[in-house]
Amino acid sequence: MATGGIATLLNAQPNQFTGLKTIGKVVFIYDLVLFVAFTALISARFIMFRGTFTSAITHPTESLFIPTFFLSIVNIFDCIQAYAVPVCGPWLIVVQRVVFWIYLACCFLLATAQYTYLFTAPANRLTVQSMTPAWLLPIFPAMLTGTFASQIVKTQPVQHQATIIVAGIAMQGLGWMVSFLMYSTYIMRLMQYGLPEPKLRPGMFIAVGPPSFTGLALIGISASVPENHGVFAANPGMAEMMKQLAMLIAIFIWTLAFWFFCIALIATLQTAKQMTYKCVWYAMVFPNVGFTIALIRIGEQLFSAGIKWVASAMTIILVAVWLFVMAAHARAVIKKQVMMPGLDEDNDQYEDDDQ
Repeated sequence: MATGGIATLLNAQPNQFTGLKTIGKVVFIYDLVLFVAFTALISARFIMFRGTFTSAITHPTESLFIPTFFLSIVNIFDCIQAYAVPVCGPWLIVVQRVVFWIYLACCFLLATAQYTYLFTAPANRLTVQSMTPAWLLPIFPAMLTGTFASQIVKTQPVQHQATIIVAGIAMQGLGWMVSFLMYSTYIMRLMQYGLPEPKLRPGMFIAVGPPSFTGLALIGISASVPENHGVFAANPGMAEMMKQLAMLIAIFIWTLAFWFFCIALIATLQTAKQMTYKCVWYAMVFPNVGFTIALIRIGEQLFSAGIKWVASAMTIILVAVWLFVMAAHARAVIKKQVMMPGLDEDNDQYEDDDQ
């Protein structure tokens, strides 16, 4: 997720330099390698050790990370739109459209099924005290359907654009509203029980994602409205109104993302010296990709060179964080601090789990 997000972010830069697109393509190819490798390895685990798949999808906490598979997929297709569609034939545009509808259906079913299970799980129920922004993950793929729509709609035939726009806005609205409702529980948990333990604090950056990706999707979709087709042709000025409204909403909720970002950053820095590497560190990258791209789109809408340069500076910092986390990950593997017997990420969180 983090690597695909960085590839998307590099392509979205307002201040380009020679070779940046090539760097983005290299990162994208690296992301594809990681995705194939991780998918093969986790599949091998499920095949070799019977029962682990069922345990994973029914455990109330571990199952929250199933949606990350779909988030990785949507990253890949966003990168395909950015790097491959401009240089390939029209067949790829058709593929993107077909994938969009399949992805939408899968993510809606996933969000419905997973939350239904969490609401009715007979044992190991999630509690408010254990609440983290990871509770948002089951709705994240559905929400990023809107972002996916904003990426592909410009290149789609006019007769397909309206349906993609409506579907993208609908799914983005679903994701945003469910996330917004979850925020009240999250803030209540912080008020009653304080900040999470140090090793889990980087996961607080997940809360930055929903408002960021929602603003990004709304701006992207409104900018692609077919002004001379369908309902938009019958209502002159409607397309422009949508663009202005999308910009205002994006600015309105981007500030919420900034607030969550500041809280997560302060909480993480407070205990930085006590923290040892955990995979949750990658949460410092992916949600902030949407945070940064949303700022880029706001800067473009406002014709503000200053905002664009701030976003470019944020990109440099985010790439540095991504490289740092990957280095920390490699170091932890070499020093046998992760991926060793008794040191599974879930071992110290779920003492009742025999897996």
